[in-house]
Order: sequence, then structure tokens, then C-alpha cells
Amino acid sequence: MKRLLFAFATISLLAACGQGKKDTKLPEGIKLVEKVEKAESGLSIPYEKYVLNNGLQVIIHEDHSDPIVHVDVTYHVGSAREEPFRSGFAHFFEHMMFQGSDNVADEEHFKTVSESGGTLNGTTNKDRTNYFETLPSNQLERALWLEADRMGFLLDAVTQEKFEVQRATVKNERGQSYDNRPYGLVGEKVNQAQYPQTHPYNFPTIGYLEDLDDA
Repeated sequence: MKRLLFAFATISLLAACGQGKKDTKLPEGIKLVEKVEKAESGLSIPYEKYVLNNGLQVIIHEDHSDPIVHVDVTYHVGSAREEPFRSGFAHFFEHMMFQGSDNVADEEHFKTVSESGGTLNGTTNKDRTNYFETLPSNQLERALWLEADRMGFLLDAVTQEKFEVQRATVKNERGQSYDNRPYGLVGEKVNQAQYPQTHPYNFPTIGYLEDLDDA
């Protein structure tokens, strides 16, 4: 339950920021650590950065040109944390993060966001994995709850059946995006030429088929 406080603390934070009062008191356990104001000229992206008492960092940028909200949760972990013969595991886990939790049934994460008028996806690279949703602004609480829920209640919902389905999905993705696409292996070959075999940047984020089979 503590991890679900991330969503509710962030909602309280956004509500406080949205009041537009300089003397607004922040909710307990939230600290403002950086603030960038809009510049009078030139390109600038104003934002506020907060740190929650559980260590999570929250960056808020307000743009009221459209009645939508975008939520992006970034984890500082990617394929560079993998070991030789264990390639593709970070990206594999990204897929598993969409397969339900103790509180969200199989495939319901996608359905909940789409039925709320939103879109979503996730990406993995060498040094980070991120998950994101874009929804109508009145659905912010729903998006934050979904992210907090899978952050805290994913593992007990993982089954061998789900695992095998996503293993096949990732292998098909490798075939479609890399092995069976003209020049699809260029990036993989460049990394192999740039980095030693034991370096975590040597192997592809998507993983090798033999490593995925051994997962």
C-alpha cells in the first residue's frame, strides 16, 4: 500500500501547484528542489521538480493549450544492467508490466486507458525504461493509480502462461523489427564493433533469441 501513496501524493502535489498561490503549503513529505521559470524570450520549458519522501522524483510542466495530461514514469534501469547471456530481460520485463496486477485484470491496463480516451506505451533502452499515458486531463488520477499499482502489485500476478505469451511476443518483435528488416541489424553490429563482448552496451536491448529462450 505504501507505493500507492505515490499516486495520491502526486495528485495532492498537482492540486497544490494548480492553485497558483505562491504561499501554498506543500503536502507533507514533498520537497521542491528545482524550479525553472518561463523566459521572456527564446526557447524555455518551465517546470518544477519535487522529491517525495520515498525518493521518487516528480517533474511537472504545465501547458494548458489542450485539455490533456501526459504521465511518464521512468525507471533508471535498462539493458545495460544485464549480464552476458541474459540479454533482452529488461525489455521483456517492460512487456510483463502491462500484463495485469493484483488489482488490474489481464489486458485491463490497456483497456482502462483506451476507454478513458487515452493512449499508452512503454520503451526500453540501454539506461532506462519508461511507461507513459496521454489522457483527458480529468483522468490524471486514473493514470497515476495505474502506474502506482503496477509498481507495487505486479509480481504476484505474473504466471507462467503470461510469461510464455510475452516471450513469443518479444521474439516476434525481434524478427519483425530487426532480423527480417533491411538493415535492421546495423545498430546491433555497430554496438558489437564499438564495445567489448562483456560490455553491457555490446548486446541489443531486444536481446538475442537464444537468451530469450533461456529466460
